[in-house]
This record gives sequence, C-alpha cells and structure tokens, in this order.
Amino acid sequence: MTDILNEINYDKLISHNLLGVVRDALKIASTQGLPGENHFYITFKTNFEGVELPRMLQIQYPENMTIVLQHQFSDLSVSNDKFSVTLVFGGVPYKLVIPFQAITYFADPFAKFGLSFEMTERVSKLEDMDVEKAQKTNDKPAEVVSIDSFRKK
Repeated sequence: MTDILNEINYDKLISHNLLGVVRDALKIASTQGLPGENHFYITFKTNFEGVELPRMLQIQYPENMTIVLQHQFSDLSVSNDKFSVTLVFGGVPYKLVIPFQAITYFADPFAKFGLSFEMTERVSKLEDMDVEKAQKTNDKPAEVVSIDSFRKK
C-alpha cells in the first residue's frame, strides 16, 4: 500500500534526480569509457553507511575524500544505488564501493559541469524555522503590482 504524504519534499526529489545525472554519466563511462577530455571529480563521505574503502584510506580520509576518474581507473560498475571502481593508491589497486547517497560533489571540469549535494543541511535549517513566527513579524499585507504600468505604450 502506498503511504499518504503530508507534504512534498522538493529538495529530496531534486537531489534524487540530480544523483540520477551522476549515475547516468558513470554508466556512460562504464560502458563506453570517458569521451574526449571528460573526467570526473567525485567527493563523498567516507564514513557513510555502505562505503567500502581500504582501511588505510579510511584512516587517511575519516570524513570526506575526492577521487578522480580520468586515465587510471578500471572495473567501473554502476547499479541503481551505488558504483564501484578500482583505483591505484601507492602502486596498489583497490576497489572502492560508493553509494550515490554518500556523494557530496560531482564535477566534470572539461564540460564545466558540477553538482553539489549539501541540501540536507539547508533542509534541516528550513525545517527548524518557525513559519508562523515569521509570518507574524510581517504584519503588512502583500502588495499586488500590475505589470501594465511597466509596459511600453
């Protein structure tokens, strides 16, 4: 049975769909390789549930880590909720598993494209606001302005 929602969480919907852009870009890279000069910078929370890293990297990067997918990566595999990739650290290849929800930043510098996923902080701040209090401080009613006054005659 489908749950009935009390409200629509647009920030969550946007974040989910923007993560779909990241997922699709990684799927293209996994099946076709990276075209031309495209390359990805991916920052993620290393302590996020489901992230799998070698112990040495968890110690070195206890909160966040940025990886670059450009020339030296292999075994890129993408599923609906995570991706895995093999990268070389200190001459030794290691497999990393990263859930999409752990990603905080994704960029393709060649395409001049980037996405930041820091919405949870903003959402919680908005939820903490007392909307009724904010409305009471503005006793002045809204003013309606006709756009006719701005049109050329």
